[in-house]
Amino acid sequence: MTGTVYRSTGSWYEVKGTDGAFYSCRIKGKFRLQGIKSTNPVAVGDEVDFEIEKKGDEEIGIINVIHERDNYIVRKSVNLSKQTHIIAANIDQVFLLVTLNNPPTFTSFIDRVLVTAEAYHIPVVLAFNKIDTYNDDQDGIMIDPETGEELLTMTELDEVRYLMSLYKSIGYECIAISAETGKNIDKVKEKMTGKTSMFAGHSGAGKSTLANAVQPGLQLKTKQISEQHKQGQHTTTFAEMFDLDFGARLIDTPGVKGFGVVDMEKEEIGNYFPEIHELKQQCKFHNCMHVEEPKCAVKDAVEQGDMVLSRYESYVQIIKGDEDNYRQDKHQIQP
Repeated sequence: MTGTVYRSTGSWYEVKGTDGAFYSCRIKGKFRLQGIKSTNPVAVGDEVDFEIEKKGDEEIGIINVIHERDNYIVRKSVNLSKQTHIIAANIDQVFLLVTLNNPPTFTSFIDRVLVTAEAYHIPVVLAFNKIDTYNDDQDGIMIDPETGEELLTMTELDEVRYLMSLYKSIGYECIAISAETGKNIDKVKEKMTGKTSMFAGHSGAGKSTLANAVQPGLQLKTKQISEQHKQGQHTTTFAEMFDLDFGARLIDTPGVKGFGVVDMEKEEIGNYFPEIHELKQQCKFHNCMHVEEPKCAVKDAVEQGDMVLSRYESYVQIIKGDEDNYRQDKHQIQP
């Protein structure tokens, strides 16, 4: 029988068969997928073939074939640095939940998710959540240390508007939402209809709250933000897919603090930054890495303000393999 993996808990998989019934399955032997050393050979969203075996009164499915994937989202394994973890497979789109300060989502994290999605041709919608919690009052005046000039500080909503403008200018769709109050949830549902969507983001960014908002009664567990560290507490411990009433499928995923880019050659990473890909033909050298080389169109664009500095910094961090320090950024925006 053929089916789709809806839930993975490590060694057991809940598979929805073509007959509409769910089966508890295990894998047969060890799978190797295109040379990828993955901690989870079978992922939520996978299409699989399985056979039913009877053990006493129980029926257990044995997965023996994994169909070729259209795409998948992969990141570095949390515990095994040299291995990868496939978050989900066969995804139509990703909703990346971005929060300004509770918890903070840095541009370096956003860019790494976008690069991974670009590499596997998965559209991403940036959902700026908790829009109802940000203030729009000027916080005062900041003095430029170099010129002594008085500068108005940005409000929290200004920062969100800036980030949305930044990513819209690159070509990414951005939606300001509040999973708590329901603001623009109708727009999220409209984009999800007829598709398999994945919610991604830091723990505490509101993925489970958003899931409960688009499908009342889903009752995914939520937890409060840690006030001490302004970080979310993990509520989803494994990926799981749900059939929604309005003709959509949702993959809910565990929150992640970091997102290491894997399975990419340095020379190809620039292709997954749309603005770098557009400029690279103007560089003097056809194999320009946009770091040390002279007459580089990308570096010129950064200096002239035609490319956002935070995006270029994310690119440099990725090609240098700076996995340990990219989450130490002190600023979310580069106004």
